[in-house]
Amino acid sequence: MKSADSLIDVAQIDSTQIDDIYAEVGQWHVNVGEQKIHPKRMPGRWRSVKWWTSSVWLLFFLGPYLHWGDRQAVLFDLPAQKFYLFGLTVLVQDLWILAMILLFFAILLAVVTALAGRVFCGYFCFQTVWTDVFVLIEEWLEGKPRQRQQLDEAPWSLTKLRIKAIKHGLWLLIGLLTGVSFVAWFMDAGELWQGMLALSLPLEATITIGAFVFGTYSLAGFMREQTCMWLCPYSRIQGVMVDQDTVLPAYDAVRGESRGRRKKGQSDDHLGDCIDCNLCVAVCPTGIDIRDGQQQGCITCGLCIDACDSVMEKIGRPKGLVRYDSLNGLLGKTQARWFKRPRVWVYFGILAFSVVGGAWGLATLDGLELKVIHHRQPMFVMQSDGSIQNRYQLKLLNKTDQPLEAKITVTGAAGLKAVGVSEPVLLAPSGVTAHEVFVRIPAKWLVSDSQQIAFSVSTSLEEINATRKAVFIGPAPSSNTP
Repeated sequence: MKSADSLIDVAQIDSTQIDDIYAEVGQWHVNVGEQKIHPKRMPGRWRSVKWWTSSVWLLFFLGPYLHWGDRQAVLFDLPAQKFYLFGLTVLVQDLWILAMILLFFAILLAVVTALAGRVFCGYFCFQTVWTDVFVLIEEWLEGKPRQRQQLDEAPWSLTKLRIKAIKHGLWLLIGLLTGVSFVAWFMDAGELWQGMLALSLPLEATITIGAFVFGTYSLAGFMREQTCMWLCPYSRIQGVMVDQDTVLPAYDAVRGESRGRRKKGQSDDHLGDCIDCNLCVAVCPTGIDIRDGQQQGCITCGLCIDACDSVMEKIGRPKGLVRYDSLNGLLGKTQARWFKRPRVWVYFGILAFSVVGGAWGLATLDGLELKVIHHRQPMFVMQSDGSIQNRYQLKLLNKTDQPLEAKITVTGAAGLKAVGVSEPVLLAPSGVTAHEVFVRIPAKWLVSDSQQIAFSVSTSLEEINATRKAVFIGPAPSSNTP
């Protein structure tokens, strides 16, 4: 099997030689913070993809200002224990729906990792995106990586103080906007800004914003790649989520070794395609060398692929020396298709369960919930007119944010009479209203010691109603008085 991007016929190399080649380049060093990483920025296909995927975070900043009717479209009102999702109001009784949504995204992360590694880390993670923006600001103000290093090493001056003050001021401003945007999902955005301007924010909101300012400023501004390596649990567990068929940024050591300098058009049978320019290391946001094999610091961003492809173009060699590929692909082995991998099917099964469960929950989410509780002491009461009386407590949960008038009716037996339903019941918004109803049935119409009846509730809003079945208890028919 011969790759179009390879100088070497892999089929002519035995597996031991291939293993030796990859073992030789598989020694890597982990940066534990002894040096500051100044990644080089350069254009390319994966850099463009990275910017487009990062733009989804605009929803985080702009989402709270989207309105639905007379209120915020998405609002997680924790004090009132209500979650507004556009036209839906989700109360604590329906939190299992949100749990299904969270389960979907958690398993989606596992599916993507099994297929393509840490794609979330490289293209969507807030730490990666915020760090990228912070480095971009740093480059605008301080220059290219070498210039930034020289400025850090230079003695303090008014120019250096001005540049650093502007940079850190912008970092703190981004941290502030991040904190405000987060709180705006849990508090009306208009009230939040009014409270900030009037210096009258609730203590919880103030503490949360302060924590986000500190966290964003320190993690994206100073710790950067160390956050991905040492604080993020995902970097630790990803190793058990990938296998030999997972597609990751990888260096083709068979094609690239041995490394050496070469010029465009120059051929040397003793050298591979890698010219040892270290550009793949220079652009890496975590400072790793992809040529040393897959390692914990790799966030699967693909920037090293852009860097290597640009060099291959300049020296007239095929692209793909560093590319997205699996270990089996690099070794020239047959790569299992995704639909033949059991773990992927397990993930998809859980995904399907969460999607169906969440969709069913949202589709059946009613504005009114009715519960009927039968009083057990006593089970029934014999009235002076010969009828049997049961007592019920109705609990009506109004899930809307407006008061409703409810009309209660009871059906299910001949001669049935309900006491306590003649007048409409006022239902408080987003709350439970309790109401007692007495149901009487003449003893002669009872066909058994328990029979089914139904409580129906209709409201001033035609589309909001509820029905609940209940059991009417009486004496055995043989003991009924004719």
